[in-house]
Amino acid sequence: MPRKINIKRSVLAADEEFASKIREKLHKEGTLMVNLIGSPGAGKTTLLETTLGEIPFSCAVIEGDVATSRDAERISKTGTPVVQINTQGGCHLEAHLLWKALDEIPTSGLDVLFVENVGNLVCPAEFDLGEDYKVAVCSVPEGPDKPLKYPHLFHEAGAVVLTKVDLIPYIDFDGDLFWGDVKKLNPLASCIEVASLTGKGIDAWTDLLGRWLMEKRQ
Repeated sequence: MPRKINIKRSVLAADEEFASKIREKLHKEGTLMVNLIGSPGAGKTTLLETTLGEIPFSCAVIEGDVATSRDAERISKTGTPVVQINTQGGCHLEAHLLWKALDEIPTSGLDVLFVENVGNLVCPAEFDLGEDYKVAVCSVPEGPDKPLKYPHLFHEAGAVVLTKVDLIPYIDFDGDLFWGDVKKLNPLASCIEVASLTGKGIDAWTDLLGRWLMEKRQ
């Protein structure tokens, strides 16, 4: 009689061991790890560039992409230590890849480690990387329907950052619908609107990161 073998569960279980190692390491060092998850073009890299120019903490970045190192090259121009991970077709980062990347990151004395995950609203939300918080990054041009279409991410997110809000006058975007759905899925998530190129909302975002860091170290 045929048997069904849950391979996905085995893969997740193996990777969770690396996630636990990462969590323990960063806990000892007092480093906050934030996992940015969003669609391609949501503005994750631009948000990071602006954040790194404003945040009063020591930071490093791990960039995840299917191919190329272009995002890492952008981040390196800010003077921030950055490591590129190319998944060669994989739709998300996995903890064992981050564990290897940490060999190249000076985490001792580091305040915040940002992970920019592969552009995807599904798979990255399912894998634990040892992060303190997942952050859902959405942009106004994507439309207001993403929370209910991809509920797992928004349910898991410690914060939801809506980018490119400077385009609202030019795009039919229902903000009440978007944020209403976010609150239905996750009433405790912090909700922030930013326009990274103008700096709007960045203070609220960096203040949240500062609070998370303080809470971790306390």
